[in-house]
Amino acid sequence: MLIWIIFAAMTGAAVMAVLWPLGRRAPALSVDTAGATALYRAQLAEIDRDLGRKLIGPAEAEAAKAEAARRLLRETASEAVPAGESEPALRRRRAASAIALSCVPLLALLIYGAYGSPSVPDQPLAARMKGNPAQDFELALARIEAHLAANPTDGKGWNVLAPVYLRQGRFDDAAKAFANAVRYDGATTERLGGQAEAQILAASGVVTAAARESLAEALKLDPANPRARFFMAIAQEQDGQVPAAIASLKALLADAPAEAPWTATVRARLEGLERSSPPSDAIASLPEAERMTAIRGMVDGLAARLAEGGGSLADWSRLIRSQAVLGEREAAQKSLSTARQRLASDQAAASALEGLRSELGLQEAAP
Repeated sequence: MLIWIIFAAMTGAAVMAVLWPLGRRAPALSVDTAGATALYRAQLAEIDRDLGRKLIGPAEAEAAKAEAARRLLRETASEAVPAGESEPALRRRRAASAIALSCVPLLALLIYGAYGSPSVPDQPLAARMKGNPAQDFELALARIEAHLAANPTDGKGWNVLAPVYLRQGRFDDAAKAFANAVRYDGATTERLGGQAEAQILAASGVVTAAARESLAEALKLDPANPRARFFMAIAQEQDGQVPAAIASLKALLADAPAEAPWTATVRARLEGLERSSPPSDAIASLPEAERMTAIRGMVDGLAARLAEGGGSLADWSRLIRSQAVLGEREAAQKSLSTARQRLASDQAAASALEGLRSELGLQEAAP
């Protein structure tokens, strides 16, 4: 409110500075009649002297005095007439000033009412500076996307955008963004690990062949990359190599820095594997034939459980991989067909199963 009072005062001062001179009476022009009167009286005295010296005749002297007297009377009478502005003109100028003073603010209000926004509430500076973080983020994201649409080879831009997509759950977009960052700005272990994570999450947790390639490249650049090592352990688990997956997760925890934020996720995964798997030492110590029988028993148990209904994409992928590794390709093909029927409503799962089929070289089971 204070700012509007200040603006109003400034406007009033500006208007008054312009209109004040218009409302004043113009100063009267002074007439120097005293000097004129003395001049003409000197002329009369000069005429008398000329007459006394017989330079002019009486008739000429009278005519000269009459003319000088007329001039003296004319100049003396002009003192009574002011030389300033007439009263009607002054009244007209003051009326025009009053009309201008009232019409200018009224015209400004009418224009503001027609084109302004008088109903919009005020926006204090602190509130405007604070803003809406979510809206600001969306605007920034839109600007980056527009920039990349015009400059698709900007690898650094893709590198900025990819983790944002990953946090938003836009996994397919994140995988493409990471791939563009690798293509246009070079491969790094972090970018390849991010690409693999996006590919796995886009496939509902299945470590696809494309994801395995990304993980392998990431580990080639940095064998200690924790994200790549974690997902490789999950790949081992999905391949039915649970003891190897457990060993990989234990090694990852052993190499983890103190207070690493991702160790809780690794421990939870490790504990789940240890609870669901039989003692690996016991299986490893069995003769070859008995060990294969034990492994087949685990696979058959998983198949029996899934045959009863339900099952996640990860469960079905583990079963199909295990059957393929054991050489039971016909059983793997039937499991693939059943998984597709069970997960038909999940497009991501259907895509992941198709990738798994292509990776393992399986054919559709005959109807």
